[in-house]
Amino acid sequence: CFNSGSSSEKCDFETDLCKALCEFNLQPGWIRRNGQSGVGPPYYDHSGNDTAYFLTLSSEIRSSSATLRTNVFLPTDEEQVCQITFHYWISQMNGTLMVGLQKHSEDTITNIWQDSGEQQNQWKANTITINSTEKYEV
Repeated sequence: CFNSGSSSEKCDFETDLCKALCEFNLQPGWIRRNGQSGVGPPYYDHSGNDTAYFLTLSSEIRSSSATLRTNVFLPTDEEQVCQITFHYWISQMNGTLMVGLQKHSEDTITNIWQDSGEQQNQWKANTITINSTEKYEV
């Protein structure tokens, strides 16, 4: 499961897990669903489409944490920066979404962004720019 990171790639969950995420990197608790699934909010994706798919955490796992891990990305350089834009929804009062960076020479994950959702129950978007001189995962 490897991603060369050579070009811009739109990533959605319409047919399966998006190309940037490995199937075996999906921890238990993540559900691929759409707004019509009857599970509860959100009832639509970030563009207002109720049949479009997205990932949510199951209600059973909300007291703990669950991770999504990307494929391996190649190092960035002056000509090729890595920008990741994502849409997210935080519904519970104590939920925190964090984005971490793990370089291949390091065992630790460095937290590079987080949001605990003061403005809740709405879709928000964020773009992160990543610079790394070695292969990495997000």
